[in-house]
Amino acid sequence: MKNILYMLFGVVVFNLYACERAVEVTPTSDITQASFWKTEGDAQGALNGMYARLRTVSAEDLFMLGEGRGETLARARAGTVGYDKYYEQTLTVNNAGPSWLGIYAAIDASNLLIKYVPGISFNSEADKNNILAQAYTNRAFMYYVLVRTYGGVPIRTVPTESYDPATIHLERSTTEQVFDVIKDDLEKALDLYPNNNFPAGRVKWSRAAASALKGDVYLWTGKRLGGGNADFTTALAALQDIQAADVQLLTNYADIFDYDNKGNKEILMAVQFDILESGNNYFKYMYYNASNLPAGISQATRDVIGVIGTGNDGNSIMQASSTLRNQYAAGDTRKAGTFFEVYTTANVYQSSIAAKGKGKVEGGVRHFKDDIILYRYADALLMIAEAKNALSQNPTDEITQVRNRAYQNVGVPTFNHSSVEANDAVILKERLLELALEGKRWWDLVRFDKAFDLVPALQGRSSDQHLLVFPIGTSLRSLEPFVTENEGWE
Repeated sequence: MKNILYMLFGVVVFNLYACERAVEVTPTSDITQASFWKTEGDAQGALNGMYARLRTVSAEDLFMLGEGRGETLARARAGTVGYDKYYEQTLTVNNAGPSWLGIYAAIDASNLLIKYVPGISFNSEADKNNILAQAYTNRAFMYYVLVRTYGGVPIRTVPTESYDPATIHLERSTTEQVFDVIKDDLEKALDLYPNNNFPAGRVKWSRAAASALKGDVYLWTGKRLGGGNADFTTALAALQDIQAADVQLLTNYADIFDYDNKGNKEILMAVQFDILESGNNYFKYMYYNASNLPAGISQATRDVIGVIGTGNDGNSIMQASSTLRNQYAAGDTRKAGTFFEVYTTANVYQSSIAAKGKGKVEGGVRHFKDDIILYRYADALLMIAEAKNALSQNPTDEITQVRNRAYQNVGVPTFNHSSVEANDAVILKERLLELALEGKRWWDLVRFDKAFDLVPALQGRSSDQHLLVFPIGTSLRSLEPFVTENEGWE
C-alpha cells in the first residue's frame, strides 16, 4: 500500500513541476513529508517509485535519444509515424525529440530519497546506505542522459514539493557544471554501496553498474571536454573494478536477451519490464502485426516470426537499416541475435524484425517486455578497450574476448594492434555490431566524433556542429521560461 501511495505522491510532485504558469492555490495531498518519510518501508516504497520513473523513461525516450539519430534505423513496412525525424535528421524546434519532463521526474524521485532517507532510522546502516547509493547513481545517470542530449541544462538537486517559481524555473547551467554534479554523485554513490553484490534480477543500481556509468562518463569528458589522460585513467580504473563482481560473457549471444534468461551474469544494470506489471517498450515498433505481415513468405519464415503483435504492439515502423545489416561478417552470431531479415519465397527483401526485443508469447499474445539493458559486461569490456587505447595501451585482450564469443563456429577475425586512431575505428565498429538496437549508437558516434562521417543523413554537414545536440524545442521551452534554445536550432 505504501508503494501505491508513494506513486500517487510522485504524480502530485511531477504535476507541480510540469505546470506552465503559477497557480493560485498550492496543490495538497494527504501524503506529506510529515506522514510519509518515517520508516524503512517508506524509503523502500520511494525507491520503487524512482525505478518506476526510470522505467517510464526507458520504455522509449532513452532509445530515441541514445540511438534514434544513429545509422542503425530505417523506416519499415508501416511507414514512420514521425519517427523518421531522428534517423533522417529532420528535427526542428517545432518538432523536437522527447520532452525532458520525464527525466526530471526521475531526478526528482532521486532528490526526494537523497533529502529524506538520511533522517530515517534503519535496522541496518548498510541498507540505508544502499538506498542512498542507488538514488545518487540514478540522478547521475539521468543528468548524463540530459547533458549528452542537450549540453548544459538546469540543475535541480532538491525535490519539488510545492509550486514556487523561484525554485522551479531555472536557467541552464553549463555542460561543465552538469558534469561536476554527475561526477560528485558517482563518488558519493560508490562510497555508499556496502558491497559488490547485485540485486535480484540486476534491475537496480549496484556498485558494478555505477562503475560502468563512471567509466562511461569519464570517457566522454576525456574525449569531448578535454579531460585527456587523467579522465581516461579514471575511466579505466572504474571499468576494471567491475571485473571483481560476479560478471561474465554468456557463451551464446542470443541468450543475453532471452526473456526467460533475465538477470543473467552479463547484465550490469537493466530496467525491469514484466508481463502484467508494465506496458510494452520500444521493441514493439520493430515487429509485425496483422496489417503489415508480408505476403509470399515461406512457412519457415512464418515459424521464425511466430506470433505477431496486436494493434500498436508490433507495428513495424522501424527496422534495422541496411547500413547496419550489411556490416556483419559471415559467421558473426550477433547478426541473428540482433535482427531477422524477412524475404519472400522469390528472395525479395521485405524488412527486418528485432531479435533482441522480441519479448515473450503468453496466452497467444506477444508481449514486448524484455528488460531494457543499460549496461552489460561486453559493453564494459569495449569501454576498457577504448580507455586503454586512449592511453596508448594495447586493447587486444578485451576486443578478442568480445569477438571470441561472437564467432563461435568460424575463425575469429584477428585484431591487429595499431595506431590510436585505427584502433578507435575498430572499437567503434565493434560497439556497433555488439550493441546495436540497445540505445547506445548515437552517443557512441558523438563521443568518438564520427557522427558526420558515419550517419548517411549527416554526411557533408560537419559545419553544422549544433546537430550533435538536440533542439530543446518550443513546446518544452514554453514550460521553462528561463531556458534558452541550443545555438543553431533557433
